[in-house]
Parts: sequence; structure tokens; C-alpha cells
Amino acid sequence: MRRARVLSDESAARLGWSRRQFLTSSVGMAAGIVALQACSDEARRADPTVTTGPGGTFTVPPSAVTEPSLATSSTQLPAGSLLVDVQNHVLDYELNPQAPTFGGSFPQASCDAGDPRLCFTPERWIDLVFRQSDTTMAVLSAIPAVGDANPLTIEAMERGREMALEMCGDARVLIQGQAAPDVGRIDAALDAMTAVAADHQLSAWKVYTHSPNGWFFDDHDPDAPQVGERFLAHVEELGVPVVAVHKGLANGAQFASPRDIGPAAQRHPALSFLVYHSGFEVAVAEGEFDPDGKGVDRLVRSLSDANVAPGANVYAELGTTWRTVMRDPDQAAHVLGKLLLAVGDDNVLWGTDSIWYGSPQDQIAAFHAFEITPEFQERYGYPALTGERKAKILGLNAARVLGIAAPITTACPPDVQAGLRMVDSLANVAPGPVSRREVFTTFVREHPWVMR
Repeated sequence: MRRARVLSDESAARLGWSRRQFLTSSVGMAAGIVALQACSDEARRADPTVTTGPGGTFTVPPSAVTEPSLATSSTQLPAGSLLVDVQNHVLDYELNPQAPTFGGSFPQASCDAGDPRLCFTPERWIDLVFRQSDTTMAVLSAIPAVGDANPLTIEAMERGREMALEMCGDARVLIQGQAAPDVGRIDAALDAMTAVAADHQLSAWKVYTHSPNGWFFDDHDPDAPQVGERFLAHVEELGVPVVAVHKGLANGAQFASPRDIGPAAQRHPALSFLVYHSGFEVAVAEGEFDPDGKGVDRLVRSLSDANVAPGANVYAELGTTWRTVMRDPDQAAHVLGKLLLAVGDDNVLWGTDSIWYGSPQDQIAAFHAFEITPEFQERYGYPALTGERKAKILGLNAARVLGIAAPITTACPPDVQAGLRMVDSLANVAPGPVSRREVFTTFVREHPWVMR
């Protein structure tokens, strides 16, 4: 942060710009990435235990901080690019005012709206995702809340889709149907799915196997609700053959483990499984694949043990996972490399968990500029993160698995987004803690294992 601040002040002065003008432009985004790369390089040189070269690098050249055209090409996707964000969320308390506050611990809750619930509205989501980023299509996905406690109902998703249609004039928003087979009687839960599928045009089903009660797709645990096989069979009957499931990001909770993905995918080849977060856990340092490892390694092993080959019916999604590891190029290289080997470059999906963290443009810019180094490619067998592979991950793979016949590649609104960000005082803002105390409080909340 200190390096980026100094670099921004110096570069803004050289350009004759105000600090605000600099920070809300593509050169401001470039300055953040240049500072991240420099700090990563210095940390590696200062650590005597590090014996290998870097696993990942950002290709934003230092000169980009004073060359706007170079910064734009380094941090923004070319015009006409397809970017499908398969995991987005909104919270609509107008439709469900009695729902308790959800998302208060996420950075977007500090958007200065006064009431944190106003930070996640469909209007803010459209602005942050479509106006302030390179995203061209998005999927609204359910959260782990049901009934009166749910501020993201299917009606809220439809409202978000309608707002995007009104503003953009096209169907660039898809929605998922929420399913909760472990809540109440399984027959009633399946009937509810049938009703939702009849009344809404769905792209997939969304489930949380660790909430509220805990279950597995393959019903391997006799002490857990035996609802997995019945749920998957019903999905096949309803004709929306895509299941998105939260796996990982649960402090190691057993029902959030992806161990059931391989067996379920092997038994149900007609279904596509979108593994949200790819089994990643924030507390796990990702490295070379370990068959007894945690985090992403659990997904890799589950597929290997079940003989689910790359390019089959399992897709690894990057929501929150990429945002977490992009600050550590070695971890980022290991996560992307392991997933590309395990599921294939046709089966890794772009997702950001927007709008929990504000605009996803910082994540997009970092991914656009990221490369897996030749050393890690040779040492671990990871594929190069080429432009072709990035295009697949950012949109082409999602278009295929979600059956998007005519992908939308134009920005919305149809203005030059770089120009919009230059005049918007909120552009490129990363919401979250600012003061020393806020940073410490957030760290304690998000790293409880460190503070024990």
C-alpha cells in the first residue's frame, strides 16, 4: 500500500493529473499491479528459504504508470471480449424487508450508503459489474439463506435481470434456481424445484451442501441426510442439467469438502458440476499437489480417484479464490496450474463473487496480466496461461456449459468504459478497511486461526 501510494503520487505529478484523476484511471490500476509485483519480488529475494524462481508474474510494465494507452491495454480486456462472470450476488431488501442483514462482513458493506443493506442492491450491482468493469455477461447465484431469511430470492434475481435488460437492451444476465434438499421433507424440496423450473428460465441449480444441515451428493455418509442421489436424479428429470455447488471457503467444514464431486460426476455423466471456489480454503497455503492436502487438492484428488478426466463434466470456478490468491503470485500459479491439469482448460470458469468486494475490475485486471512462469511450467507440468486459455476461462467455457447461443461481447452501457471511469469518482475504488484499526479488525475476523 505504501509503495502504491508513493508511486501514484509521483506518477500523477509527472502526468500533471490530480491524485484522484490518476487513481480512478487505468494507470492507477496499473500502479497497484506494478507495486504488487515489486513487493512480491522483494519478499522473495529477502527470504533465504526460497530456492525457486517466482511461480507467477504480472506483465504490466513499470512504464504503464505514466502511459495511459499502455496501462489500458495491460489492465483492461480488448473491446469485443467475452467475459461471463458465473457467480454474482445481489441483496434486495425491498422485496424481502424482514430478512436479516447479510453480507455485513464483506468489503462492499462499507460503501458509505449509511445502511449496509443498501450497498448490495440490484442498482449498485449493475453499476459495479457492468458499468465499472469489463464484464459482459453475469449469472446471479443464490446464497445460503432460505425462506424469510433470504434477501436473494428468485424474484430478486428476476428483478436484477429485468433491470439489466432495461439498461442494456439485451439478455446479458442469467439466473440460477436455488435448491435446499436438506431442508424439510425431501419430497417438498423437490416439488419446490419443479415449480421454480416451470416459472423461470434457469441456467443452473445452486446448492450449499454444508448449509444448513449438511449433506453429500454421493450419500457416502450414513449419518448425513440421504438426499444427494434423489436431488441429482430430479435435476436430470427437470432438464436444467447444470449444478453449481459451493465447495470450500468454510474453514474446513466437512460437508463443504469436494470429496463427493468425483463420485457424483462419475455416476451422473449427463450433468455438469460447477464447483464454486474449487474447494479453496483461505487458511490453506496452496502449493504443489499433495494427495493428502487440503484446499484445492481435495477436488483434484476426488476427480482422480473417481477417474473423472480433464474435459469431462466437472468445472472449477474461481470466485473469491482468485481474489484471494492474486496477491501471492506463487499460490496463484499453483491454484490455476493444478485446476488446468485436473479439469482441463475447457473447464475452468471465471467468477468473482461480485458484489461482495465491489467492482470486479481489479480481479479482471490482475488475471489479464498474470502468467505462470516457464520455471513452474517445467517443474510442475503446468500449462502456460496463454491468451487463448484466458479467453476460455473468462467466457468461452461458461458460454458452452451454460448453453449461451449468442454470447454478448459489447460493454453496457455502450460507452467507452475507460472514459467513464476517468470521470467517475467511485471508479476503481476497492471498498473495505482504510484506517489502521479497521485493517487490524478485519484481519482478526478473517484470520482467526492466526490469532488463537
